[in-house]
Amino acid sequence: MDFFNDHKKLFSSALAFFLFLTLIICIFPALNNQKVYQPLQGSKALTEEESRGKAIYIREGCVACHTQQVRNVDMDQVFGNRPSLAVDYARNKRLNLFQNTATLMGTERTGPDLTNIGIRQSSKDWQYSHLFNPRSVVPQSIMPSYQWLFLIKEQLDPGDKEISLPDAFKRKIKGKIVPSKDASDLVAYLLSLKQTELPKSIPTREFLYKKEEKKTNGTAGGDNLPDGEALFAANCATCHQATGEGVPGAFPPLKGDKVVLGDNLELYVTIIMKGYNGLAPQFGEMPPVGTNANFKPEDVAALINHERTGWGNNGKKVTVEEVKTIMDKIK
Repeated sequence: MDFFNDHKKLFSSALAFFLFLTLIICIFPALNNQKVYQPLQGSKALTEEESRGKAIYIREGCVACHTQQVRNVDMDQVFGNRPSLAVDYARNKRLNLFQNTATLMGTERTGPDLTNIGIRQSSKDWQYSHLFNPRSVVPQSIMPSYQWLFLIKEQLDPGDKEISLPDAFKRKIKGKIVPSKDASDLVAYLLSLKQTELPKSIPTREFLYKKEEKKTNGTAGGDNLPDGEALFAANCATCHQATGEGVPGAFPPLKGDKVVLGDNLELYVTIIMKGYNGLAPQFGEMPPVGTNANFKPEDVAALINHERTGWGNNGKKVTVEEVKTIMDKIK
C-alpha cells in the first residue's frame, strides 16, 4: 500500500504507462505508415518555383475560397476526373518545425475547386489575366484582384512577358503590365495542380448520383458523339467565352473564325491538340488543350462540330474517322 501513498511513485508510474501506450498506439504505427505510405506512381514533387508559389498561395489566403478536394458527388465532377483520395496528398510535408502539413484541401467553395486546374485551365496568359483582374476573363467573377503581384513598366526588359489583357481593362494603366516573380511562381504552382491517374491496382471510385452523359448526333454518318457543348464549356469557354466571341485584346473569337469555318481540318485539329501561338502578340498563347485533357478522336470531332455550328457559324461537320486520321498523323 506504500505505492499508493507515495505520490512520486504513483505519478511516475502513471507517466511511464502513458508514454508506453503512446509509443505502442501512436508513434510506432505512425513510423510504420511513413514507410508504406508512398505517393501515387506518376505524381511529381513540386519544383523550387512551384514550392514558392505554394507559399504565396497560402500567404494570399487563396485557401479561404478555393478547395483542392474533389468530392464524391457528381456536382463536382467538372473539377476532376475522379474523387480525391488520401494518397493524393502523400507528397505534402511540414511547412517548418512549427507549422504542420499544409494540405490546402479547404472548406469553402466560393470559387471553383483547383485540384485539376493545371489541366482544366493550362493557359499562362489566362491565369495572369485572371489574377490581375478576374473580371477581364470571367465577367461574373467575385474574386478580388491581385494587382500588387504585377509590375507596371514603361519598357519591357529582356525576358519580360507582357500579359494579355482586354483594352477596356488597360485604359487607366500607363505602361506595360508584367508579372512579378511572385505572380510567376504562383501561376507555376497553379499549373502544377493536376490529378494523377490511378494505377490499375487501385479501383476508381464512382461519383455518387452520377448523371447520364449526354450524347449528340454529331457526325454526318449519324454516329453518336459526346456532348460538344459540354466539352467546350469545360475546356474552352473560359478563354473563348460561352458566346464564342472571345475576349477582345486577350483571346480570339471562334464566331466567324476562318480556321473554324475553313477547309484546313489538319490545322484545326493540330491547334486543339498541340496549342497555337500564331496570333501573338495581339492574343495570348493557346495551350495544348486536347493533349492536356486526353481528348479522343470522338471528343475532338464533337468539339469541332459544336464550334462549327454554334453562335451562327455554318461550317461543315466532321466525322470521327477524319479526325482520327489526322490525330494519328500529328502524334
